[in-house]
Order: sequence, then structure tokens, then C-alpha cells
Amino acid sequence: MADSAPVQNPPPEQPAPAEGAEAPKGPSKNELKKRAKEEEKARKAAEKAARQAELEAQKAAAEVDYAKDFYGKLPLNQSQTRERRERVQIASLNPNMDGQTVLLRARVQTSRAQGSKMVFLNLRQRTDSVQALLTVAPEKVSKQMAKWAASLQIESIVLAEGVVKKAPEFIKSATVGDVELHLTKLYLISGLDTVLPFTVDDANRPEPPETEAEDVQFKRVLLDTRLNNRVVDLRTQTNQAVFKLQHAIGHLFREFLDSKGFTEIHSPKLQGAATESGASVFQVSYFKGKAFLAQSPQLAKQMAIAADFERVYEIGPVFRAEDSNTHRHMTEFIGLDLEMAIEEHYHEVMELLDGLFLHMFRSLKEKYSKEIETVRKQFPAEEFKWRDGPEGTLKLSFKEAVDLLVEDGVPREDLDDIDTVNEKRLGRIVRAKYDTDYFIIDKFPLALRPFYTMPDPEDPTVSNSYDFFMRGEEILSGAQRIHDAKLLAEQMRGKGIDPASMSYYLEAFKLGCPPHGGGGIGLERVLMLFLKLNNIRRASLFPRDPKRLEP
Repeated sequence: MADSAPVQNPPPEQPAPAEGAEAPKGPSKNELKKRAKEEEKARKAAEKAARQAELEAQKAAAEVDYAKDFYGKLPLNQSQTRERRERVQIASLNPNMDGQTVLLRARVQTSRAQGSKMVFLNLRQRTDSVQALLTVAPEKVSKQMAKWAASLQIESIVLAEGVVKKAPEFIKSATVGDVELHLTKLYLISGLDTVLPFTVDDANRPEPPETEAEDVQFKRVLLDTRLNNRVVDLRTQTNQAVFKLQHAIGHLFREFLDSKGFTEIHSPKLQGAATESGASVFQVSYFKGKAFLAQSPQLAKQMAIAADFERVYEIGPVFRAEDSNTHRHMTEFIGLDLEMAIEEHYHEVMELLDGLFLHMFRSLKEKYSKEIETVRKQFPAEEFKWRDGPEGTLKLSFKEAVDLLVEDGVPREDLDDIDTVNEKRLGRIVRAKYDTDYFIIDKFPLALRPFYTMPDPEDPTVSNSYDFFMRGEEILSGAQRIHDAKLLAEQMRGKGIDPASMSYYLEAFKLGCPPHGGGGIGLERVLMLFLKLNNIRRASLFPRDPKRLEP
């Protein structure tokens, strides 16, 4: 039986226009002409673009990239291979290496193309930089290679191979200015996936004087911007030098004390009671109870002396819950602390500490002059001065320091303590009168010192304590400690501290403890004042203050 054809429904009837309504009008002649012109214009543009693309393709095909193996992005380093090729440091490059081929890893600090056949790169490693030159040459460097090199983002990490050449004249834009590197190979190790907040060049510029007009011709990177983008800021030659010097101070501290028979210790930073005073301590939860972050290793140092360690030191974090937003305070800093047994007099400790600082100052000047000079380019300052002759370090009693301030016009009634303003004033007086930035004040009033400070044997209102100063700011506080349990308990009560709350500490002295003393140094403050950085945050890798907990 034959299939029947499908039944088709008739198209729906269109409603007839209402009586009296006009039929819809089509586009006008002018509009049709306009559309035709636009279509013709688009067709011609497309044809032109196609011809241009074809010409570019023919041109590219005609220019064989003979250098394609000498540049480009390297595969992700997953430790696939190890060729053991020697890599050099930029700092080691010198005119005696003229003609030698070297390989190095560096960051691209600046890039400048000169036409299509030459590219200048400033390559940087930490505090050192060198000018690199890439020039188109037959069978060696292609135009494509030069174009690619010119497109590298600033702060990219590259692997560069080239020939060392004596510079025709000293290159001022590089720290190694007597040679340049003529590149033969250039590979990208790591590029950028985001936009730089500022350039390292801008961050490296000298700090303008406070009186300078705001309409300076270059960008000024403010401190908050730097700290909010610390990783980039730390790349500057200035910061590389600053933290090399910070490392040096810690190393020299250890070196000197090791030579004097000290033992390095490591004390806990979680404690059951406040070390100094409850007002400036961070309280943290500790399981079902509470604990405090150590304000210093003071108690542990003294207990180590009671345990017959004789001489101890520690380098570690110190926490202070002080809401001080000043140029010299942080809530966490690195403390350089020491404690030692005394044979006869607490000045044994003071003199050893003085020797320690003199060792630091001399060694920094002798061994780290390059780093100091690098910092001075951005932070010009008078050279730090200390007395290194037979007269020795200037030592003043608290009373003598007060007398100097009174002679300079400060009312004596304002000098029960020497506050920050008067410390700086005293620093200027001492510099003018004694030509030194470094001095010691001895015999502070007992009321100004912690409970464990030994009173003076002749005047109980005075203590066997001292502070050290640099450029009119305190950098060390120290004293002879009380080693007698009864006197210690008495002094604790006088400061409003219940001896029972620190029974473990008192017990150490009940078991017999030798006379002893010591001091605590703020690492960042010493660095700031030696270099005159003007703000302690510049001397801290990732500073912590009441307003900053990141990065």
C-alpha cells in the first residue's frame, strides 16, 4: 500500500490591514545609498587588512629567525636537568675579563630599545648592576630576538649569556660601570603576572629634603606604599644593603661575645607572667588559661646565670604592647640581649658592652663600606662618629647629663626623667661639645628602672644602671641585677608586683646566684641610627606596629 503524502496545513491567514490604515513603508532611497556606501567601505577595509596580513606573513617568511634557539621563555624549572654550568655574579665582572663569555641570572631593572636593531638592558643582582647590550648581527642575533628582548617586562628574571667588554667610558647607570655585557643568548626564567606598584628605579631615588617643593620631576614612593608592597621595595639596592648591614650587626654581636666566652641561649617567648610591666604586654589564650608574649628574655637570662652559665646572650624577637606610633617604636623587634656574672663591679658589664659597640662600629666601617655608601646615595647623612682614641667613650652620670641640658636652657624641674625630645637635644649638645654621636649615661634614678635593678650602695634613690645612646637616641638599657632573693621580693612589692606570681623566678635566687648584670639592645634601632634612616620601619624586614600586621 503506497504511503500517503503528509497533509500540509495551510499558512495562517495574515490579518487584513484595518480599513483606513496605511501600509508599512520600506527604507528610503537615501538610507539605501548610505547602507550601500558603508558596506562598500567595510569590504575595502577587510580587503586592505587581508592584503596587509599577507604581506606581513610573506615578510616574516622571508626573514628566517636564525636566532630562535638563542632566546625565549624557558620551560618551568622543575629540576628536570642539571648542566652544572658556572654562573657568575655581576659584582665579579671587571675589565680583566674582556672577551670572556659568561652566564648569569639577573632581573631586568630597565630596558631601552634603540631602533629595531639594538636594545639596552640594565641587569641587577642585589646591590650590583651592569649594562647589557643586544645588537642584531648576522647568524647570531636576529631582529625577532631584539624585538622580543625589548618587550621584556621590567623586573623579569632572565638567564643571560654574553661576552664581557670594556666600557668605552664609565657607565653611570650601573654599579659595575667599567664593563658592559654584549648578549648572545637571553632566556626568560620568570615574568610578571601583575602590574608593578612602582619601579625599583623610583623606589631607589634619594629622599628629597623636607623643604623641597612638591612638584618634583620624578615619582616619590611614600613609606606606606613601600611597606604595602614590601617585596618590590626590598629589591632596591638600598634595601639590599640595609639588610646586609642588619645581618652584619647580628654577626658581629655573636662574633664578639663568642670571643669573650659567652654561650648563646634560646628562651621561650610564651610566658606565664609579664617580664617588665603588665601595661605593655600582649596576652594570648593558652588552652584553658592565658599566657603572655615575652617582653624580653630578661628572666631566662638571669636564671641561666643562676644555673652557672656565667655568660649568655640571645638574639630573638621581643614583643611590646605599646600603642606608640613613632619613628622609633615597634610592637615586635629583634633583641640582642646578654647577661654575665660580675666579679667585683657592674662596670665590668658596662665596659664589655662598650667594647662590643666599638667592635661593631669599627667592623661596619672597615668591612661594609660598600653597603654603607649604597645606603647614603638614598639617605645622605653625616658619618656616624664615635671616640676611638685613648680618651675612650664619653661616659656621663645621669646628673651630669641633666646639668648639660639645664645649661642649654631646659628647666631642671622638667628633668626628673630625660624624655625623647631632651634625649635628642642632649645628643646635639654632646655632638657639638665632644664631637661624638655615641655616649653612655650611668647611674639612673632607681624609680625609673625595673624591679630587678640593683640600688646604688650609697644612695638608695639611685641605681647601678646605664643607657647607651646613638645620635641622641637610646639603643641599650642595662644594669646590675638584684641577685638576693629577699631584696628582690621587697623591690617587687614596691613596684606593685606580687612575688607569689613569679615564684619560679624568685626560687632561682633562693638557690644561690652570683652577682650579675647585662643589657638589651634593639637591633633595628641600632641599624636605623647608624645609617640615619629616620624611621625604624625601614630597618625592619616586615615591620609590626599598632597599625600594621601585614605582610
